[in-house]
Amino acid sequence: MRFTKMQGCGNDYVYVDCFRETVDDPNALARAVADRHFGVGGDGLILICPSDTADARMRMFNADGSEGAMCGNGIRCVAKYVYDHGIVPPERREAVIDTGDGPKTVSLDVEDGRAVRVTVDMGAPRLTSELPETIEVAGMPLSFVGVDTGSRHAVYFLEDNAPLGTSTADLPLSELGPAFENHPRFPDRVNSEFIALRSRGEIDFRVWERGSGETLACGTGATASVWAGVRLGKLDPDVLVHLRGGDLRIRYDETTGRCFMTGPAVEVFSGDWPA
Repeated sequence: MRFTKMQGCGNDYVYVDCFRETVDDPNALARAVADRHFGVGGDGLILICPSDTADARMRMFNADGSEGAMCGNGIRCVAKYVYDHGIVPPERREAVIDTGDGPKTVSLDVEDGRAVRVTVDMGAPRLTSELPETIEVAGMPLSFVGVDTGSRHAVYFLEDNAPLGTSTADLPLSELGPAFENHPRFPDRVNSEFIALRSRGEIDFRVWERGSGETLACGTGATASVWAGVRLGKLDPDVLVHLRGGDLRIRYDETTGRCFMTGPAVEVFSGDWPA
């Protein structure tokens, strides 16, 4: 089975072109290929599938084999793949990718015949908590904003959560992450974002993802964090997000309520996985 390793801001997945390949058990395959010691290594598996209503359909699986509805960094890489590999004609600069959260329109920045940067219409986020809501995690009283951007997120602003400190770099996520992910408030588990404000237009960001642990980036989480910050009056609607693996630009259109994410997409290497 042919695969391609791709990453967006260090959020890396193993991609399989299901226009050409067949995957019978994606849950098991995700666990195998994502293993960084015995597999290809990655935050999970993404299948690029045919669609009757879009240019392609994305199926995303976390490193533990669980399936997610949407992946912001992943969909940028899917957009790059379908352009670079001829699934979308070379004259096109826009495509539609179907996801578990519905179809998403992507716009492509192309250099030397390759897509290098992608803007995704992430749609209108949905509030899933009070604004904000209080919670106790690992004995700490905290406040968060719950946001659904195709994936469920709990966003914690450090300035409102003194027990977490003031710097994202100092957070002991390897110790605390499981307590946030598996808190009883979130029966299906949750992605948790930790945000430090640099200004109204710039933030530092770390994330603990449901089913994958800490990753270098999360596009749906960056979108959720900016939207939550705007709703709380902390952020302007155009924000540069500094993630551990790179930067994303998130823009909130106050007229339509939709968010737009812009960032890189990189093909790392391709190979063959034994069937």
